[in-house]
Amino acid sequence: MKKSIGVNLQPPKDDCGSGSCAWHGTLSVRGRVFRGVVRSAKSHNTAIIEWGYHRYVPKYERYERRNTRVTAHNPDCIKAKEGDAVVVGECKPLSKTKHFVILAKVGEGMFEIKGEDLADKPEEKEEKRGAKAEKEEASEEMKEEKKNEE
Repeated sequence: MKKSIGVNLQPPKDDCGSGSCAWHGTLSVRGRVFRGVVRSAKSHNTAIIEWGYHRYVPKYERYERRNTRVTAHNPDCIKAKEGDAVVVGECKPLSKTKHFVILAKVGEGMFEIKGEDLADKPEEKEEKRGAKAEKEEASEEMKEEKKNEE
């Protein structure tokens, strides 16, 4: 394992032995380094990382939100899953679309994907859904009462 890869991060505890790992292989990190959220980790040793930024639109004198998505190599020693906050670094082209490698996990499973909070336990999600259903039933009853009064 390398002592330093040029980025001030803690090395992973596991050893993957992969040649395409920045920590355990010969892959060098050069260029840009970003922090983002894993949006998909379905492919083998590949993850889609997304981060947002604001772009100024002079015509409207406002900012618009934009996202950047990149595919990155997900080494076995890191094993990032959907919702994890990670640090990715640019490297040599690993495939047609992969030019980044995941260097470290910053947070685990606590970032939103598609409006769902991954930090909530399944029981809490069911409680929230139950509370929403009760509110909807109460509002329907109020509407019916108003119609009956008329």
